[in-house]
Amino acid sequence: MEPLDANDALPAERPSKSAKKRQAHDQQALGEALASLPEAALAAVAMPEALRDALAEYRRTRSHEGRRRQMQYVGKLMRQADPEPLREAVARAQLGPAHEALALHRAEHWRAELVASDDALTRWIAEHPDTDLQRLRTLIRAARKDAALASGNRHGRASRELFQHLKPLL
Repeated sequence: MEPLDANDALPAERPSKSAKKRQAHDQQALGEALASLPEAALAAVAMPEALRDALAEYRRTRSHEGRRRQMQYVGKLMRQADPEPLREAVARAQLGPAHEALALHRAEHWRAELVASDDALTRWIAEHPDTDLQRLRTLIRAARKDAALASGNRHGRASRELFQHLKPLL
């Protein structure tokens, strides 16, 4: 038999046993993440019915060994499912609280800016033209008055009202 030279095509390599194991563990981890989703979020995800039933059974199982074996079964069923929509659903569920926290930080930032300067009010109006301007100015004026009287880092009632007014607008 003649040795292969550089121009000859090599036979396609199969994935190694370790690569197959890594893939199975990844699928099982995705299954665990799916099982941890709230019921409403899980119902909205498109997946095979067998996988949905296996996840429901996993949630009902209480013993450690039973849960471990059921999750292995979920991992096996994940081989037939398209993993991308499932990963996206898990990512959306995990990023939900992060988006809410970001919105709260933005409201806090705007409150501090509005209390600090009138230029911030001009920028706010430019970005949010449908705002009730009279109510916003009243809240800002009261928050500034509270800030002048308050001692320490605690915000006064007017500042909290301003925050509650800004939060749904963002």
